[in-house]
Amino acid sequence: MLTVATDPAIDNTVVGGTRVYILDSHALVRTGLRELLEEAHFTVVGESGSASEASRRIPELCPDLVVIGAHLPDGTGIEVCREILADNPGVRCLLLSSYDDDHALSSAVLAGAAGYVLRQLPGTALVEGIRRVATGESLLEPGTERKVMESLYKAQANRGLSGLSSQELRVLALMAEGLTNSQISEETRFARTAVTIQVAGILAKLGFELRG
Repeated sequence: MLTVATDPAIDNTVVGGTRVYILDSHALVRTGLRELLEEAHFTVVGESGSASEASRRIPELCPDLVVIGAHLPDGTGIEVCREILADNPGVRCLLLSSYDDDHALSSAVLAGAAGYVLRQLPGTALVEGIRRVATGESLLEPGTERKVMESLYKAQANRGLSGLSSQELRVLALMAEGLTNSQISEETRFARTAVTIQVAGILAKLGFELRG
């Protein structure tokens, strides 16, 4: 469970009006994160353990920021984040990860998220990451999208990528550029439902459904 802590460096006048929604399959994580954020003067407007519930509640609650666990009973954090951003363009998303590596970085880029934070970070560091995203910053360094695409292409000899069709490769490139499913639909002239299915297939081929 997350440790509740505050950081005197955090500007509470900035975060006080920030509305946060928590989406994670673990109730203890949601409870700990809620306590942590409320202690730091964020407004937690809701939480859920499934993507389907979040998709119903987020449009009603109008959060500024959604914190998303990597794995949910009805989808991956990447897929859920992409759907949230497509339906709620003004929302910012941040992924929770158990790992600090290229996989986590690639997940954030392909999700269109502003970055990722580690579940095991001390409370102050976790809140600082969320605060930065809430104030419009990205936790991803410039050029990250290009580096991720290069990494994915280099991995083709080891798994999956060589099995992607030219159409899927095009969709993957657009994902890495930060386009939502709706924007990819407009760019490729594919129906959004078709894009959503393609995205899920691409992520499965690349192994992003296998780890939190």
